[in-house]
Amino acid sequence: MRRAPPSTTVFLDRDGVINKRPDVGKYVTSARQFHFIPGSVDAIRLLNEAGARVIVVTNQRGVALGVMTMDQLQEVHDKMLAVLRAAGARLDAVYCCPHAKDSCDCRKPGIGLFLQAKAQFPDIVFKESYVVGDSERDMEAGRRLGARLVRIGPATAPDEASAPSLIEAVTEHVQALRPKSAN
Repeated sequence: MRRAPPSTTVFLDRDGVINKRPDVGKYVTSARQFHFIPGSVDAIRLLNEAGARVIVVTNQRGVALGVMTMDQLQEVHDKMLAVLRAAGARLDAVYCCPHAKDSCDCRKPGIGLFLQAKAQFPDIVFKESYVVGDSERDMEAGRRLGARLVRIGPATAPDEASAPSLIEAVTEHVQALRPKSAN
């Protein structure tokens, strides 16, 4: 498999894309509540093999609401990273917004998390990047960046590609990550 250009970045939402989304009003507050969606580990490994930079950008308002601490959130992310590592996959970074609604610029659909990523990885080119998410907040953040949009679930706008799961999104769209051959 050929490697993608270094500026190809895939931004993934967490809940509902990588792991099972908790019920409305509930939060993943411990590592034991974090369950990968089938195929998501393989999808991330495929992105790695294609040479893409893979970054998680996730709203985690449960911290602001006091239903979990930053330490508990870190334990969840540590489990996610350990399972990925054991499967030969990796994330290049995880950015999270622990703030309440309307209190910051990093909470999606704001683009603050993406700008943090750009500060750490200056070669990110948003118009060559993908934003993969399952909510309108994710898609709106991607639109503000000029990124390519992939919605997990049915597309709700003409600028969105869609797939029922991350593994299907990657297998459908990973071709776009590979450089064209010189033939």
